[in-house]
Amino acid sequence: MKIVRTALLAATLALPAPLALAHQPSPETVAPQGATAFDRRVAQLVDVINGNMAFDAYFAPSFQAAVPEAQFKAMTASITAQYGRAITVEGAHSADGRSGKLQLRFEKGVATVLLDAGPPPDERVAGLRITGFTMADDSFARVSGDIAALPGVTGFLVAEVDGDALRSIAASHADRQFAIGSAFKLYVLDELAAQIAAGKRRWNDVVPLSHLSFSSAATANWPKDTPVTLQTLANWMISVSDNGAADTLIHLLGRDAIEARMRAAGNSDPSRTIPFLTTVEAFALKGNNFTDLRGKFVAGDDAAQRKLIDGNADRLVLSNVDGVSFTAGPRFIDSLEWFASPDDIARLMIDLRQRGSEPAMAAMAINNGLGPVAAEPWRYLGYKGGSENGVLSMSLLGQRKADGKWFVVTASWNNADANVDTVVFSGLVTRLLALAAK
Repeated sequence: MKIVRTALLAATLALPAPLALAHQPSPETVAPQGATAFDRRVAQLVDVINGNMAFDAYFAPSFQAAVPEAQFKAMTASITAQYGRAITVEGAHSADGRSGKLQLRFEKGVATVLLDAGPPPDERVAGLRITGFTMADDSFARVSGDIAALPGVTGFLVAEVDGDALRSIAASHADRQFAIGSAFKLYVLDELAAQIAAGKRRWNDVVPLSHLSFSSAATANWPKDTPVTLQTLANWMISVSDNGAADTLIHLLGRDAIEARMRAAGNSDPSRTIPFLTTVEAFALKGNNFTDLRGKFVAGDDAAQRKLIDGNADRLVLSNVDGVSFTAGPRFIDSLEWFASPDDIARLMIDLRQRGSEPAMAAMAINNGLGPVAAEPWRYLGYKGGSENGVLSMSLLGQRKADGKWFVVTASWNNADANVDTVVFSGLVTRLLALAAK
């Protein structure tokens, strides 16, 4: 239910602080005489990534506050598990001697990195961001094998879009439905665009923010019923996966209408996602406060589930959701979720594109999910991800610069027994997108 982000390592600029090197860098990492702050910190980066230089000796206090050492180590462990150890820096360039871009070569690939050195006297790194990876000698077969090796169940599809037809280029379990988290919001966007095309609504219609929810990056702590436009709600819902915006739109558009749109867009087993739950309803039913309703809901058919939701509308509200339930591992991801296969998502992307709605397409392009390096070969790149404990889904619709052809890249990973690794999965999807760009 959260947005998937791939800004792996980032922090804001910091004030200077004392520097205490943990050890002398090896000779090959020493910057040349007269080097800038950027050059000196770039020269130490391989040691930092490989764990051979102390975290607090390299990073400014502001970075340490934004990305604690344990989190940094977990991120670098995930990166090196997939790409091997860091080997060397290539193509480093800075216009001002303090901030710039470089290529960091690993044993199995190359990362594009943005680095900001802090001010004197210690010039510790205040910003470090890995914006994309390329894998050496990569292929769809290699990525498919790496995805298949993940614990749990996985599926993906890379396909060329030709009108309303799909030409599969690479796929695995593309017809299997997975829990998709917030990727369900694409169905809401599709129905919103359809109602606007039919003249029922306009993008600039002003409506109240009627339903607040958890994990709402845009609307957190906003007053209920704040007036907002439909386009604003759509932008929030897609770009930062705002759950309050999504729930407001579901109530406004109508659950039945979104379900009909889901069927029309070609969902292969719509009953698994009917009734089409709001995020608050899903949170509530997954939580410990509603064990009495959960079993009945899971066991019921569509009609019984709808009757239970409608009959308990006064209970299934944000104030009754048990947030503590979601601090551990996956919760009922096989039975209380929104479901779609990679094939389903690809057909949904076709439906959205053929609707010809510039605002809908623009909403998907606000956050492309994988950063500027991955997006460079694409004239257009729209994205929606979804995540919760045990669930990751990443889906992209792109138009290739080289020839104007359209492609869908979509992948899902479910593990009912343990949380899943966003960094690893983002890297795999980045590789699929890069291969599709060729």
